[in-house]
Amino acid sequence: MSSQRYDGKTGAEKGIESVRTNAPLDERYERKKAANGERMFNLKAANGQVIGTSEPCKSESGRENGIQSVKTNAPKAAVEDKT
Repeated sequence: MSSQRYDGKTGAEKGIESVRTNAPLDERYERKKAANGERMFNLKAANGQVIGTSEPCKSESGRENGIQSVKTNAPKAAVEDKT
């Protein structure tokens, strides 16, 4: 998954916390089909803002596996500060 770019550390930390909070909630995932037919998803915050976008997947099962991985791993993922 990728997110928007942040200008500062505080914004990035808030973005990380938003992903951790929203990742476990199935209703926060927008399942989409790209113009080329591949599947992808967006993770959205409670206000509807996209906070993460997946890589394209060839199949629906690939997309669902990606969503499950984010649900499982994002809430406890380690943060690597590269500043």
